[in-house]
Amino acid sequence: MTTSRPSLPILGFAAYSGTGKTTLVETLLPYLTQQGLRIGVLKHAHHDFDVDVPGKDSYRLRKAGASQMLVASRKRYALMTETIDAEAKFDDLLQRFDSPQLDLILVEGCKNVAFPKIELHRAALAKPWLYLNDHNIIAIAADETVDTSLPQMNINDIEAISQFILRYVDHYQPHSDLKPQKPSIAKANCDTLSPASLSVEQGLEKILAAVSSLSDVESIAVSESYGRVLAEPVFSPVNVPAYRNSAMDGYAIRNDDLQRDHYTQVAQVMAGYRYTSPLALGECVKIMTGAAMPDNADTVVMREQAVVESSSISFPHASIQAGQHVRQAGEDIALGSHVFSSGQRVQSAEMGLLASLGMTEVSVFRRLTVAIFSTGDEVQAPGSQATPDTIFDANRFTLIGLLTHLGCRVIDLGILDDDQTLMTHALEQAANQADVVITSGGVSVGDADFIKSALNTLGHIDFWRINMRPGRPFAFGHVSTRPFFGLPGNPVAVMVSFMQFVEPALRKMQGETDWQPLKIKAIASEELRSRQGRSEFSRGIYHIDDNGQLTVRTTGQQGSGILRSMSEANCLIEIEPAVDKVNIGESVTIIPLQGRI
Repeated sequence: MTTSRPSLPILGFAAYSGTGKTTLVETLLPYLTQQGLRIGVLKHAHHDFDVDVPGKDSYRLRKAGASQMLVASRKRYALMTETIDAEAKFDDLLQRFDSPQLDLILVEGCKNVAFPKIELHRAALAKPWLYLNDHNIIAIAADETVDTSLPQMNINDIEAISQFILRYVDHYQPHSDLKPQKPSIAKANCDTLSPASLSVEQGLEKILAAVSSLSDVESIAVSESYGRVLAEPVFSPVNVPAYRNSAMDGYAIRNDDLQRDHYTQVAQVMAGYRYTSPLALGECVKIMTGAAMPDNADTVVMREQAVVESSSISFPHASIQAGQHVRQAGEDIALGSHVFSSGQRVQSAEMGLLASLGMTEVSVFRRLTVAIFSTGDEVQAPGSQATPDTIFDANRFTLIGLLTHLGCRVIDLGILDDDQTLMTHALEQAANQADVVITSGGVSVGDADFIKSALNTLGHIDFWRINMRPGRPFAFGHVSTRPFFGLPGNPVAVMVSFMQFVEPALRKMQGETDWQPLKIKAIASEELRSRQGRSEFSRGIYHIDDNGQLTVRTTGQQGSGILRSMSEANCLIEIEPAVDKVNIGESVTIIPLQGRI
């Protein structure tokens, strides 16, 4: 259950260490309280701390094992709570305040949490700006000006900062449940985006806007439909269940005959059979789970509640309600009701449900055909004689696995040497045979220009630098009319780039709608670092600890050429551009890999 934040203004100060957050808050408080504001302050510390004094009774009792220690006097009280198992969540901490007695909560720290903040910045520290990547920053207090539409104040002008906070409180609109803001993505064009530097979101938006779903449809057997995408909605041709039946083993009786002391058993009905005579008053039928209910019967009593004396049946201790333990015809799915939408991918449960409706065939989009090849004189095929200064090609095999998992047909064009004529011919062949063309290697700055020159003769290709790690170099466009993806050469970068950009595009082309990768929160069991302004995807291992908490750590070294790290990982750890460090015990986003690779 999500914890709601207090419905009063909450404002933080986001800054790097050494900027002077505490000093600023300490100076601001007298100004704000003189204006009549009642203020609560939440200070988050990454290090361990203690507010109690060794030797005092409360300290001794807490150290003896009290998980919560409430100390009270005439002037104040304090509740100290031990959080050994996991760090308290931001929203839970806010709930600790007596919010009806406050007008404003100021927060020092927690810069990685989504809530309104003022960025504090000092040029002498030479730290990057936070507002560029944190869309929750609503103003800037700095000792230099910057080109932004956000309100700006001098960090040393306490009066100006105080007046901004007062206006913020006066114009605050309360919300019952504040949620993180999602950055808006501008429509991609030459004026708003530099093709040399795109965020992950911007790159994906451009790709999805440029690809279309298949239009070719085929009818296949339900038994062969696993992983395919429905091309038409499915409506039920039958009622499920098809007839009224018993939900358990017991005795079927009439609801207008519930007060009788004894019933006469007139038949026993197994699943797949029916008692053909209408049930008369005073009669009952022994019935098995799934068996059709007799006419006039509409209530079932569990057999464990029955007392059996020859053919005389009684229920002396049963509390019977009319209609109990009976499943009505069409209770699960009614005749003609909507079952599946077009664009849904068929998996095991869907196959079973289609079969339960009596269907033998289903209409799906045809399979997507994808052509792949690797590039580079230094790449050689596994099984060939190893030579100095070469590497075995792992990328094609990784891509074959990823594409097979998505149900694509794969055309493997092997490895192409750095020869423009050869590459041009291969790309042309690939575009003629496949719906999509994917290459690995040859898209980094400094790579040989053979593939770039070949692509320019056959279509339109944009070479991008994506603000992500691994997988910064990336190419996308069209060879003839076929979408083209040029992935990096490093093995891990190939997989991460595929999951971030290629998989969503292929799913759209296959006709799948509204697909989103699973992302969940876990607690970091080690410190995680990133460079602010880019998305970091580390290979991780998550597990549930002894306290039932989902935790995550990295697999170790994170070089983009260490393919073993992907084999050992069960998730990617995603650190967003606004975050430069995740401390131990803080929450971080993970992307489980099960079902993806």
